Amino acid sequence: MKNKIIIGSRGSELALWQANFVKRELQKYNKNISIEIKIIKTTGDKILNVALSKIGDKSLFTKELEAALLSGQIDLAVHSLKDLQTQLPEGLKLAAVSKRHPVEDVLIAKKKGITLQTLKEKAVVATGSLRRKSQLMHLRPDIIMTELRGNVPTRIEKFLKSDWDGIILARAGIERLKLSKHISSIITTDEMLPAVGQGALGIEIREENNFVNDVLKSIHDEATYLAVLAERSLLRTLEGGCQVPIGAFAQVKSNGIYLDALVGSLDGTITYRKKIRGRKSDPEKLGKTLAKDLLKAGAKKILDEIYLTTRQASINEKQ
Repeated sequence: MKNKIIIGSRGSELALWQANFVKRELQKYNKNISIEIKIIKTTGDKILNVALSKIGDKSLFTKELEAALLSGQIDLAVHSLKDLQTQLPEGLKLAAVSKRHPVEDVLIAKKKGITLQTLKEKAVVATGSLRRKSQLMHLRPDIIMTELRGNVPTRIEKFLKSDWDGIILARAGIERLKLSKHISSIITTDEMLPAVGQGALGIEIREENNFVNDVLKSIHDEATYLAVLAERSLLRTLEGGCQVPIGAFAQVKSNGIYLDALVGSLDGTITYRKKIRGRKSDPEKLGKTLAKDLLKAGAKKILDEIYLTTRQASINEKQ
């Protein structure tokens, strides 16, 4: 019987925290297995001077990890689930998800206690996320947005050296890296919906790897899995990626799954947001239904305009 597993991970501080967390959890329940971590650099790690929305690749942070999986260099890949595209390459599957960390985004500002509402008029706020930009501009049209890329500690360092008034990051990454001292306020999900899968770790493997699949059952969280299945189904139906402002948050309760989602325009002037409750037995149907409701409500027009704009920009760049 095989007793060694190789985990593939990106090399950032947060990615390594995630890989080591999965390693520790697996060893807790599978003491006879040795586990190694192999660092693999992805496209998203190499291109740091371009906005994610302009690169246009849905597998920015996963492609090289998936190639290593398919070639047998690694046995599993640990992803921030929000980075994992909804259509996986043939031969791979999402085998397990971790128990979800709190999903909210957080505001990092110059003083503790500053919120989105109490930021000064025409404050400058940095983020690399179209989802955050759209929702913040919807809440505060006066705010001036600027671009921010890089790993979590680098983003905070850039902010502290800048004259910006704030930056927005995911609570999960900040707290996992023990950087909570920088949080000015937690942004509620009523104010800003998170990215699909935010706060959860997704573990991807080869479909035929039954040994690793069985081992991963020891750390799999079914409630989180059902929630993210609903969110990912919604995103897949909307055909969204990092080029589209889409937010979603599903919660599993005793009487079903509650899914809250939105599609926003790039400038935040138009937002379509809807909620739905459905059965735990079919989370993907729930996501699909809510996506279709959003499209009918008017989100299709927003999405069509965004796709047309990005296609035209791509054509212009090539000419």
